[in-house]
Amino acid sequence: MSAEVGIQKFSFPFSCSARQDEASQPGRIRVKAPERRGLPENPVVRPPSAVALVGILAGGADPAVDAPDAPDADESRAPRSAVLSRRSVFEKLAAEAEDQRPTAKRQLSTESASRSIAVVKKSAVRAEEPQRNLKAKAEGAPRGAAATTAGRQRRRKDLFANSDIFHRLDSHVIRAGAELREKRVHDVAAIVQNIASVAKSELEKIRAIWVWLCHNIEYDIGGYLGQSEKLCSPEEVIATGRGVCCGYSGLCMQMCRLVGVECQEVAGHSKGIGYRQGQSLRNVKSDHLWNAVLLGGQWFLMDACWGAGRVDMEHQSFVKRFDDFYFLTDPEEFIDSHFPDEERWQLLEAPVTLEEFERRVFKTSAFFGMGLRLIQPHHCHLVTDEGEANISVGFSRPVTFTYEITPHQDFLHCGTPEHKEGSHSSFGLLTVSQHSMNLQLLPPASGAYNLRLYARPEKATTPLSWVCSFTVECLEPRATEEIPENPYLSWGLQPAAASLGVAGSDQGSEMAEVEGGSFKLALRTSRSLMMLCELVHPGLEASVAKRCLASQIQPELLTCHVVCPSRGFYRLSVFVRDYAKTEAKFQNAANFLLHCKGKVAGRDELFPPDLSSACGPGTRTAQAGLSKFSHTAALVSTPHGKCNITFHNRRDLELYTTLSRADETDASAFPLARHLFCTHTDSKVTVSVGLPDAGTYRLGVYARNGPGGEFHPTCDFVLRNGCRQAGLPFPCVYAAWRKGCVLFEPRAGLLDAASWVRFRVRIPGAQRVCVVAHGRTDLKLNKSRVWEGEVFSGEGVAVLKLAANSAESADMAVMMTFDVKKPS
Repeated sequence: MSAEVGIQKFSFPFSCSARQDEASQPGRIRVKAPERRGLPENPVVRPPSAVALVGILAGGADPAVDAPDAPDADESRAPRSAVLSRRSVFEKLAAEAEDQRPTAKRQLSTESASRSIAVVKKSAVRAEEPQRNLKAKAEGAPRGAAATTAGRQRRRKDLFANSDIFHRLDSHVIRAGAELREKRVHDVAAIVQNIASVAKSELEKIRAIWVWLCHNIEYDIGGYLGQSEKLCSPEEVIATGRGVCCGYSGLCMQMCRLVGVECQEVAGHSKGIGYRQGQSLRNVKSDHLWNAVLLGGQWFLMDACWGAGRVDMEHQSFVKRFDDFYFLTDPEEFIDSHFPDEERWQLLEAPVTLEEFERRVFKTSAFFGMGLRLIQPHHCHLVTDEGEANISVGFSRPVTFTYEITPHQDFLHCGTPEHKEGSHSSFGLLTVSQHSMNLQLLPPASGAYNLRLYARPEKATTPLSWVCSFTVECLEPRATEEIPENPYLSWGLQPAAASLGVAGSDQGSEMAEVEGGSFKLALRTSRSLMMLCELVHPGLEASVAKRCLASQIQPELLTCHVVCPSRGFYRLSVFVRDYAKTEAKFQNAANFLLHCKGKVAGRDELFPPDLSSACGPGTRTAQAGLSKFSHTAALVSTPHGKCNITFHNRRDLELYTTLSRADETDASAFPLARHLFCTHTDSKVTVSVGLPDAGTYRLGVYARNGPGGEFHPTCDFVLRNGCRQAGLPFPCVYAAWRKGCVLFEPRAGLLDAASWVRFRVRIPGAQRVCVVAHGRTDLKLNKSRVWEGEVFSGEGVAVLKLAANSAESADMAVMMTFDVKKPS
């Protein structure tokens, strides 16, 4: 922001009169300074008392500087003909002050005195009671302000805890401003009198003026762009309701002085509209004006121009947006964006140089409002090291972050201050831990880039706000694969994961290397959760990506198995909701970056397409009453093509099992259902599997409470068979085969022709059991209640039938059938 500002430097031509001010109490000395605008060489501009002058002298003010002759002094206080030089005035007042001070006060060290700024209070000061007067002055300080300590700059929080305490005052000022504008009241004094009528302290008077400026004056875009004359005079600014920076600062100074508050305009450089990040400001004329106000004997900084809103250069318009940050901003934060021409107005114990100001990272008010702190780097210009640059930001309260990297543009304030939903970058790894955020940036090509960080409080629903900016110079990009976009902002556990019920992870926020084409993720939970997962790879179709995931949901553990059929980077996103709240929406809890650069999974290793969202024993099986599983993991290896999975069914549910395979081109001689055999005795269930070929299979377990109801999915197992030898089928089972029936021999459902086969079977309640081929062979019941016997399979017989009858029926019911191999 540019403004023609006349800065008039001056010495202090004090006029000392022996006359007592009619409004003063006895003992007060009146020291008068002429009216002036611009920056003084000494920031103490209020007429100093004798005590104040002692501080000035101790601080190094040069009494030898020539000053105009003073008017005649009052006869009651000094000889009428005396014309005092500045030196004599200083010496006289200093001596009087020293006489009036107690001995303990005289022992103030020169160093402490040089760092103190004292001001004369408007109320009378009794010379004979300096201690009581100083106490009264302290009691009159704004509420919440800490006592001024020599050498310590009070901070904004020392004056007020937060801006909520001004709610009543702000509402009055905004309402009064609108009424005055409607009545076309343009008189500065009338406006000040109206808006400050409810102010109870100097702090509230300053606040009222600043809030009125922010809500009633718009930035003059036309004046800034040279399309119209710049408006700076208070009368023009009020009448038109617009002005450039000098309009804000000049009007602020006039209003403050009308309420008795010392206010100065401060000229300098700012990182506002038109600023190019990292540009050299050496020998460049300053372009901005703001204000300093004297409050409680100490200077504070504020900028109503920046507090009123922002400029949208794309549309050449002013966007009203009240920003409370620029009211009495702490100097340590103000210096990141405002650099005064005169060093003293930095108000810092260790002032920064212009070169350091140029290198400083630009931080918006949102950066400080969220309590962020920059860990690294501390300069705005980054140069990649082996194609990588790193940025770290700390925080004390949970914050959500994202970033945006674009080709370099000259101006810092290009673009909008909010992050646009859907504009995601895939040129880095942004991770958030408990108290910090780290961005590992990997620019895609050589060149210069602009990098913006955006953030918002974790539970906020507003768009993410721009918090700080960098320029990045990539000398040579790192050769790497494309990183998939992450619309969920950060990698690793999300800051809100704990509130969603995710207590921790076995995988950190850093990139995970995938070994052997497979990866396993485990998340600990604080309560029962439901989980859904998403896998994204730049070259992977969504239908294939779904077959790369298998999830297991347990009461305190969520497990996701991943297979990677392609090399490169993958994004694995996890979404959760409370298990019992079926109507609740799934929310993103974590995002992990996986890198597969070695062996990849073959097509036959992909999971079956009809896999359930809950594999293996877990919350669902526990709720159904199934327990004590022999295999507790979702993935089961069958190196010999066989396995028995056992569990207990305490609620006596009716069960149904299915088998399917990942490879849809099934060339098995028998249906896959023949490779499953289920045995249910008492509460124990055994599911026997004999797989026909190598590959990946799905074993599904369904249950229902009783006849007539629907079967519901209860548990899926993923069976990985590495055995190339074809497994034999089991017998074909019929409805008469019920709970309690056990087949001991033969287990294979394919028998040799013309051979003797031993049968052993238990069928509770059976009165007669036989095997039917060409003829019928009855089995005998032994002492162990097992029916047994030798059966000849015969020649030319295709099927053997096992049948039985019970006491309730004389009819023989077929329990199962066995196939007989054809003679070779």
